Amino acid sequence: MAGRVIFHIDLNSFYASAEILHNTALEGQPVVVAGLSRRSVVSTASYEARKYGVHSAMPLQMAMDLCPNLVIVQGDYSWYEELSERFFRFIRTFSQYVEPASIDECYVDVTEQISKFDRPLDLAWLIQNRLKEELGLPCSIGIAPNKFLAKMASDMRKPMGITVLRKQELSRKLWPLPISDMQGIGTKTAPLLIANGISTIGDLADPQNESKIMTLMGKHGYEAIQNARGNSTNKLCYNSSVQSISQSTTTDKDIIEYDEVKTVLIRLAESLSRRAKAEGIKGSLISLSIRYYDFTNAVRSVSLDHYTDDYQVLLENALLLFDRNSINKTIRHLGIGLGSLYSKTKSITQLNMFQEPAKQKPDILAELNKQLQGAPLLYAKDLTMKKKG
Repeated sequence: MAGRVIFHIDLNSFYASAEILHNTALEGQPVVVAGLSRRSVVSTASYEARKYGVHSAMPLQMAMDLCPNLVIVQGDYSWYEELSERFFRFIRTFSQYVEPASIDECYVDVTEQISKFDRPLDLAWLIQNRLKEELGLPCSIGIAPNKFLAKMASDMRKPMGITVLRKQELSRKLWPLPISDMQGIGTKTAPLLIANGISTIGDLADPQNESKIMTLMGKHGYEAIQNARGNSTNKLCYNSSVQSISQSTTTDKDIIEYDEVKTVLIRLAESLSRRAKAEGIKGSLISLSIRYYDFTNAVRSVSLDHYTDDYQVLLENALLLFDRNSINKTIRHLGIGLGSLYSKTKSITQLNMFQEPAKQKPDILAELNKQLQGAPLLYAKDLTMKKKG
């Protein structure tokens, strides 16, 4: 299905921005969100703090050494969740085709909506500026024909950037980047690839290296290669009715062992299955949410080709999502969700985002790039809402 346009919207320094909304005196200060112990790690650093070399996952003591006037704020997760809910409600006023990727980022299919603008970049400009004005949240937006490229594009200009990345531009914009910058290549995989001569994303995309990469990365190699070549999916996992049920828990202590995680997920899957059956509903979208010790989050989903309320199906898919996305960090909170619901007694409307829009411009991303007028990347402040002529 050609011509699809995906936005990746990423809130800039979300926790720090949330704290500044709580206390405007923090604005312009080098702020980090972290525990108050010197043994804590930085969860989020404001861009003022990043100028000193401070970044997330850095030991707090090191951050204080780099920036003596660092302002340390203890995280308020209930406030972050409230602000995140406002963010997603705001985005859904533009499109119902929204796939959350974490507490502070999402993918949005805007193919139909963007075709209504004389200048398609104006939709990104509008979202970005209204989000800042109405919720006080700065964001960067990546625009591409699929999810992976949209995510890579949003990382190219922060804060408050808007970047278009087309497949025709991969050799110029994407492939020269170091392999460590690639979404999905972790801190353990990157050194392994570099040691074997795969130092850039272009090296990963090179057909001559395919056999070597498959040997090094195993089952994950094929997906990584396809992503590097710009062949990621443009299909989003989403619940257009915004109706779902979930079970979650905060662990008594931080956990990291697989057996501990599995024990928690078994309990959650059992509870969610019982609840779904009691309410007479089934779902075809299973999601897993993970909150790590440093308040970073991951939300991953999988769409089934059938509806289910079965405990075993919930557990197997939750474990599959965990296996695909696990990183070596201790966990403090886990949740399983069931969405895209079907009920024999309730009418739950679902939209079909994969039908062709009634009116679709032939290549909207080409029109987006015309607005760039040769500039490879673009800040939102360089745009204007004035129509041509």
